Parts: sequence; C-alpha cells; structure tokens
Amino acid sequence: MMKLRGLLIATVVLAALAGTLYWSNHRKPSDNTVKAAVDTTPKVLSLKQADIFQVDIKKQGQPEVALEKADGTWKLTQPNQLGADQDAVTSMLSTLSSLDSERLIEDKASDLSAFGLKNPTLEVDVTAGGNKVHKLLIGDETPAGNAYYVTVAGDPRVFTIANYNKSSIDKKADDLRDKRLLTANFDKASEIALSTPKQSIEFGRNKDEWQILKPRPMRADSFQVDELVRTLRDAKMQLEGTPSEQKKQAAGFASGKEIATVQVSALSGTQELQVRKVKDDYFAKSSVVPGIYKVPSNVGMGLDKKLDDFLNKKLFDFGYSDPDKMEVHDGAKAYFLTRSGTDWWGPDGKKLDLDSADDLLEKIRDLSADKFPESGFTNPEIEITVDSNDKKRTEKVLISKAGENYIAKRDGESELYEIPASSITELQKAAAALKPAAPPAAPAHEK
Repeated sequence: MMKLRGLLIATVVLAALAGTLYWSNHRKPSDNTVKAAVDTTPKVLSLKQADIFQVDIKKQGQPEVALEKADGTWKLTQPNQLGADQDAVTSMLSTLSSLDSERLIEDKASDLSAFGLKNPTLEVDVTAGGNKVHKLLIGDETPAGNAYYVTVAGDPRVFTIANYNKSSIDKKADDLRDKRLLTANFDKASEIALSTPKQSIEFGRNKDEWQILKPRPMRADSFQVDELVRTLRDAKMQLEGTPSEQKKQAAGFASGKEIATVQVSALSGTQELQVRKVKDDYFAKSSVVPGIYKVPSNVGMGLDKKLDDFLNKKLFDFGYSDPDKMEVHDGAKAYFLTRSGTDWWGPDGKKLDLDSADDLLEKIRDLSADKFPESGFTNPEIEITVDSNDKKRTEKVLISKAGENYIAKRDGESELYEIPASSITELQKAAAALKPAAPPAAPAHEK
C-alpha cells in the first residue's frame, strides 16, 4: 500500500513538472520582454562614409558651416572658401555615418518640443549617394546631463546620444579648416631656402639626399635637414577667432623680432613662411593663407638655426654599412685591411683578429668635427681611405696637426673639420692594436 502511494505522488510531481515546461516553452512574451526590446540601442544613422559628399552644420547663433567633397578632397565652402583638415573631417564623418544611440526614448514621438527638437539648437544635413539628404536634429540635454535628445527628420523615433558623440559632430569652421601654414608636398620638395638676420642657407635635394648649396656647396646633416622639413610640414596656426585677438596678432607680427623666412620649392611652385617673435610668442605669415597667426614655440625655435647646425659633422659617409677596404697612413706607419664576407684580411693575406679590426673600423666611423674652422689645415700627417658600397664609393680624409687638436679635410672638398685630439689618439691606439686572428683550434683527436 505504501509503495502504491509513493508511486502516485511521483506521478503527480512528474505531471506538474511537464506542465510547467510546456507553459514555459509556449507562453507569449511578457510586457517586460517587449520593453527590453524597445530599450535596445539602434543606430540613429547608418551610412557608407565613402558615399557622403556634402555636410551642412547649422547651429543657432553661429554661421553655417558647409563642407563639400570634390575629387576625393574635402573643402569648406561656408562661411568662407577654405581648405579643410582631411583628418578632422574624416574623424567627424566616422562618428556621423555610423551614429550610435544610447537609448530609444520614444518609438513614435508626438511632441518633439518636449525634447527641444521642434526648433533644434543644432542641425546637421548629410548628403550621400543618390543626393539623399539625412537631416540630423540635436535638441536638449537630458536631465542627467550626460546625453542629448536626437531625431532624424522623417523618422518618428527620438533617441539619446552620448555627449562625446555630440561633441564629435558639433564643429565650427575653425575646427575643420586646414591649419597648415605650408601645404607643399614636402616629399617632392626640391629646394629649401632659410634666411635669418645673420645668414642665408639654401638646401637642394638630390634623390633622397639633402645638400647645402649656399653659402657654398657643403655636406648636410640629413637628420637636421629632415628636422627642419618636419618643422615646416607640421607648422600650424593657433586660431584666435575674435577680432581683438586677430588685431593683436597682426600688431605682434608687425613689431616682432625677425626669426626666419623660409621658402619651399616643389613642383607646384614656391611657398613662403615668415616668423617673428614678441617676448615668448611667435607669429607667422604665410603665402598660402591670408592673415597673421600665432604659432607654437617649437616652430620658431625649429627655424632659429645656424649654418653649423646643418653641417654634416661626420668625416665619412659610409655610415653603418660595412666598408670593403680601409687604409690608414700615419707617418711611417701604414695599415691595410680588406673585407671578405664578415672577415678582415691583412696585406699579407692573413686573416686579422675580428675584434681588433672592428675596433679600428668604429674609430674611423666615429670621426666627427666639433668645430668648422675657416683655416688651419697644413701638411697632412694622417691619411685615411675607405672604399665602400661594393667599391663604388671611395672616401679619403687628410688630417693635419693644429695646436692641441687636429684639422681634417675630405679629399677634393674645401670644408675643414676640427677634430679633438682624443679621437686621433684612440684611432692610433686601435691601429697599433691590430693583430692576426688566432689559429684554429686543433681537432680533439690531435690533442
């Protein structure tokens, strides 16, 4: 009897569980489920960025900002015809074309004025493929203060978007204009002329190498010229929009101390930049854009250079490549080294100790000037010749004693280099320390 009762109880429990499972699998979504679906975050705008070719930004109390794309390049057409900062425009379009909402507030809003959308403070008209205009309306800030109400004209829905998305879209002309003071293609620049109150320097490019042309032909320090190019490429205006600030900038330039005038020549023509200084402020005038602009101090300091700053201080140009041959003549002493693979060989055909040969190579490679005298070179006491680039380049340096230091000149060139005596001493020690390579170890069975 007890077994039968237990069996009946188990049957009832099983039936109850089966009924619960059936109800769970077949019931309709509750109101809470529908509300969760409404609270998802759909896109406000979903456009192909590449299809957008016009953007108009209309904000209450400010001039309209209009952008147009022609031949793949964005330009400002309102409030003035200006070049656009392509990166700034692209960043704005990245947000605008795929604009995320934070919340869907109403699926069918009946009163847009409740959200500040009947007369929105900001309207952004985006024209894309098929000349279709998408009007994004941005209204009031939400009570919590971390988002804004938005809608798209013709769409009954009202959303909120995050503050940072609104900031990415809410742009003035100054935010989007090209702020470069020089727009030349510096990769194609052939000449740069730098004039300061004390001197004028001209640089010419031969393929990827810069040379000093004036005041006379000289070897240029490529790194320093590249720094000059970078300064010019990155020179941007610091915009002060108010008339009083513009007047102050113009007055500062007119009365300022001249720092430099630079001319950059490329295939498109020549562009000029003038920079002057008042106390700690720098002001610039460009041939590319009208007006006077304040510029960062690094622009002024980057142009305030002397000829010595651009001279190549290295005596040899082979750099970090391995030369093919080295000769050192020091009075009656002579050293000859020839490279084969990774090994160095002496004039007698014997292999040299690699460490001692590489030490001499480093001392030759490191020979650098600390001054550029105009005279003082006399009879050479040391002569160094280096063949490199598969013997296509031969460099010869002649060195004479001058007081406590040494004066050097490259064969066939007039420029003089003053070298510290310590560099020559280290070179002489390294040459004297050259030695043959150790004989190979005998095989184990011969020991």
